[in-house]
Order: sequence, then C-alpha cells, then structure tokens
Amino acid sequence: MEPHNQSSLAEFVLLGFPRVGHIRGWLFVLLLLAYLFTICGNMLIFLVIRLDAALHTPMYHFVSILSFLELWYTATTIPKMLANLLSDKKTISFAGCLLQTYFFHSLGASECYLLTAMAYDRYLAICRPLHYPAIMTPVLCAKMAAGCWTCGFLCPISEIILVSQLPLCGYNEIQHIFCDFPPLLSLACKDTSTNVLVDFAINAFVILITFPFIMVSYGRIIGTVLKIKTVAGRKKAFSTCASHLIVVLIFFGSIIFMYVRLKESYSLTLDRTLAVVYSVLTPLVNPIIYSLRNKELIKAIKRTIFRKGAKASPTQH
Repeated sequence: MEPHNQSSLAEFVLLGFPRVGHIRGWLFVLLLLAYLFTICGNMLIFLVIRLDAALHTPMYHFVSILSFLELWYTATTIPKMLANLLSDKKTISFAGCLLQTYFFHSLGASECYLLTAMAYDRYLAICRPLHYPAIMTPVLCAKMAAGCWTCGFLCPISEIILVSQLPLCGYNEIQHIFCDFPPLLSLACKDTSTNVLVDFAINAFVILITFPFIMVSYGRIIGTVLKIKTVAGRKKAFSTCASHLIVVLIFFGSIIFMYVRLKESYSLTLDRTLAVVYSVLTPLVNPIIYSLRNKELIKAIKRTIFRKGAKASPTQH
C-alpha cells in the first residue's frame, strides 16, 4: 500500500464500538447518563468544597482539584464517543486526533501525580499529625497542585511529536473508541519500535514514580492505623483513606496493563474494555466514593443546598 504522510491523510475513522447493532441506542443512553452523572457529581464536589469554608483543608483542596481534572478528562473523549454512536460518519481530523491523544494523556498523567500528592497528604496527616499543619501549608498545596498539572502536560509532548512525523498508510480506520498512541502506531508505514520504546519509557517512568510512592505511603498509613488502640479511631482513620485507595487501584490497575508493555500488537477487545474502565468508569465512581463515603462532604452539600434555598426563598414579614 502506498504510504501517505500526515498532510495527505486529513482524517481518521474512529470505529468505536463495532458490531453493537440494535443496542447502539441503549449504549448511547448509558454512556450519556454516565457522562451527565460524572459532570454533575464532580462539579458539585468542586463547587461545594470551594464554597464551604469548613472544607478549606489540604485534603479537600486536592479532592476539588481531582474533580476539576475529571471534568476535562472525560470531556476529551466521551462527547466524541456519543457523537459517533449517533452518526454513520465517525470521522476525526488528523489535528483533532493528535489533540485528543495529547490532552487525554496529559490529563491522565496529571491525575497520576495528583493521586500521589493526595497519598502524601494522607501520610502526613495520619503518620505525622503533629508536624502536618506546619508542613502541609496552603503555599505547599498550591505548589504541589501546580507541579502535578505542569509535569502532566509535559509528559506526552515527545510522544506526540514522534507520532506526528510518522508516514501513515492510506488505511485510516482507528480500531479504538478514541484516538490513542497504540492504534495510531498500527497505521504507520514504517517501523515504530522507537515510538513503542519511547511510549513505554515515559509511561513506565510516570507510573514507577507515582504508584510505588502511593503504595508505600499507604503501607505506612496502615501500619500506623493498626497501632491505634481504639476501634473507633482505627475506623475513622481507615475511612478517610479507603476511598482514595479504591480510586488508585481501579485507575492504576487499568493503565498499567494498557500502557506499560513492550509490544506493538494488542487485543482490540481487551483494550476497548480497559479504555472504558479508565476513561469512563473511574471518573464516574469518583463522585460516588468521595461523597457517599464521606459524611463531612455530605453535610457540606446539605449546608450549601439549604443555604442557597434559604436565599432563594422570599423573606416573610
């Protein structure tokens, strides 16, 4: 097949969910409901934490940033998935595909770093409570958050540059539900071992920095919690960390299997399933975990709603 570079291959066809047939409508409804719940849930958490002074603590500061990040993380992929389920023409431009890939990976890397910052915050709060207020100051929180975003957005730049320079074949169907590096590399008309190696190195670097740090932090947290004499004290300490750990295991479990592998061939069905887990499921469960499992946040949501309702009601004389 005659190779074409990126300038002559103007658009791609995103195959998305193949062979869905008559259940396409149901799949659209389920995905739309999941997206609306993700948007509303994360927006609610973000606004309540920002508006309620009682939640202006480092832990909730990071939770609000995570919710804000999830809003953009889902916006990079799910709207296009929804459009493709309704349309017979499932196309995306070359530039649009690269931008989707870049923002999806940059926001994903930012989430890795942010979850690490949250683990460090919990470690200090539980293992070094006397030093916690002096160490985890608002200035440090702001610097850590800025560092997470900056490092995250720098990570995929080299990968994007390399894949944008690949000569692409005329075959332009992307066997995935959104644009990503593995399916893009499968369209190249040259050896992509360098791209695969760079992708592996960057993904492994990010994950090997963040995931072990998180696990070590929680290992020390669990060790400290087990030393607490009262059952109520242990339960309270565990409850503040259990939600974070659930999110970490779901998110990292899927991306480790998806991206930290030295091979160019991959299972389409498995990769689509994993993509749904870390692009749809994880942002969906975040509002559930951080609200339903957090009594303080539930109380803050009720205070905010009742306060707004009181202001909206007419004053009676």
